[in-house]
Amino acid sequence: MQYIIKTIVPLLFLLFPFALLAQSTYLPQGSKHQPFLNRLEILLQRNDDLNLATVKPLSRKIAVRAVEYADSLQKAGGNFLSRVDEYNLRSLLMNNSEWVTSTDTSDFYSKKSLFNVFYKTKANMLEANVKDFFFAVNPVFQQQLSTESSYSGNRLFVNTKGVTLRGLIAKKLGFSAYITDNQERGPSFVQDRINQFNAVPGNGFYKPFKKTATDYIDARGSINFTAAKYLDFQFGYDKNFIGNGYRSLFLSDYSNSYLFLKINTRIWKFNYMNLFTEMTPQTIDINAGNKILDKKYTAMHHLSMDITPWLNVGVFEAVVFGRKNHFDFTYLNPVIFLRLAEQQNGSADNAFVGIDVKANVAKRFQFYSQVLLDEFVLKEVRSGKGWWANKFGIQVGGKYINAFSVKNLDLQGEINLVRPFTYSHEDSVANYTHYNQPLAHPLGANFVEAIGIIRYQPHPKWTTTARLIVWKQGTDTANSNVGTNIFIVNSYRPSGDYGYKLPNGPRATGVNAQLLVSYEVKENLFLEASALIRNLNSGGVESIGNRNASIFTAGIRMNMFRREYDY
Repeated sequence: MQYIIKTIVPLLFLLFPFALLAQSTYLPQGSKHQPFLNRLEILLQRNDDLNLATVKPLSRKIAVRAVEYADSLQKAGGNFLSRVDEYNLRSLLMNNSEWVTSTDTSDFYSKKSLFNVFYKTKANMLEANVKDFFFAVNPVFQQQLSTESSYSGNRLFVNTKGVTLRGLIAKKLGFSAYITDNQERGPSFVQDRINQFNAVPGNGFYKPFKKTATDYIDARGSINFTAAKYLDFQFGYDKNFIGNGYRSLFLSDYSNSYLFLKINTRIWKFNYMNLFTEMTPQTIDINAGNKILDKKYTAMHHLSMDITPWLNVGVFEAVVFGRKNHFDFTYLNPVIFLRLAEQQNGSADNAFVGIDVKANVAKRFQFYSQVLLDEFVLKEVRSGKGWWANKFGIQVGGKYINAFSVKNLDLQGEINLVRPFTYSHEDSVANYTHYNQPLAHPLGANFVEAIGIIRYQPHPKWTTTARLIVWKQGTDTANSNVGTNIFIVNSYRPSGDYGYKLPNGPRATGVNAQLLVSYEVKENLFLEASALIRNLNSGGVESIGNRNASIFTAGIRMNMFRREYDY
């Protein structure tokens, strides 16, 4: 990635005087407006801006454009939005006011500001919105206190404080930054995961804190610009997500942030994304703090197409490779097939292909799916012998909004299954991981998972969510590799080449159930209470044991996503 920085980025900056057009920053991870945008996509059914939004986060400019379109339909007598939807619509516009063009913004302003400087608007602590310049700064914090039954350690907590900012210069150059300082003692099963993988889920370098807690900084930022009418560039350090479900089998936001260059082309009924990243391979010294960590790289493409006004199909490909800490320029070509490039290189890099489908039906339903192929031989599948290298994953899901004619009652169901050894590779560098964490599903591979979600917003200020996750996964025993741990080189197969089922090996069964109640005190400030029950039956594997937990949490957060333990 150093080569990308030294060559590609300066070249892009040379384009500024000649081709720079309007550019937007992106909605943050876990944006409170994403559930409303998901609803709106189904309600509108035929809106290309939202139907093409498989790659997330979504541009603020595009989000506002879609919402303003919905607002115009509602005012013209469409009457398809509930009172709660209208509140969420105004909130989204208020929080992205730099792109609002077609509505009265008088309700965006506070009745009384602080020292006539702070909170002049309801959404931002400090905001400047003048000709050719927009700038917003907000505090970020989250405080959670939890108790866990049968846990003999100290009280669980999350303590986060920081700042986020974003801006636009002449509506041509966008920039954003987010930085928080965090101390956390997660539930016992999270502590087990940290000890097992030497990584805090979703984060990077960390230090021990009060023996069983962790201390880490989460810093992200990017610059954004458009070098042609339909060609957007983003260069930064952050996360991305590809998919329409709760999970993604292509690329999720579960792991640590990473350095990336993203080129997004959106025209007519097509959205084509190129993503080039620099990541960190598995290492036991990942938190040494006194050495330069090795690097590995990925190149990803995703083409999203609206085949019909209500049916979207996407094609995905990715390759993960290591080149002694330098990027392979063969993979910079944005239009070639990565698998062919890999073969031309004479390499054995880790390549993936996939397809995703999404259909909006009757303005009430959305059905979606992902199919990921790591390696696949049809003859071996037909043989039924369980060949180890038939590595693939499948996701099938659906959403039902305003369920049973109850306004703002939304249901979602999803099934994910991933064959043994998927995402792993014959060397420890090119597996589909970053900073000792999976890049796709938190469970890695060799599992079947079912997810059910109920979300109900009966009042603009109140939201309740119930989530149930159930899974079965094969587990490793001493000196075995049943295809679960994607960090283990897949050339190590003590059981041979055949006989791998799904799940393979001794089966662990897990249940993770949560009930969350959230109240928005003021714009972007939430009071929350939750109960989480997690049971794990190890299937008799003594090294894992049975880990059951009942956790009760009370918290407050502002201008950031909620810390979740959904695995």
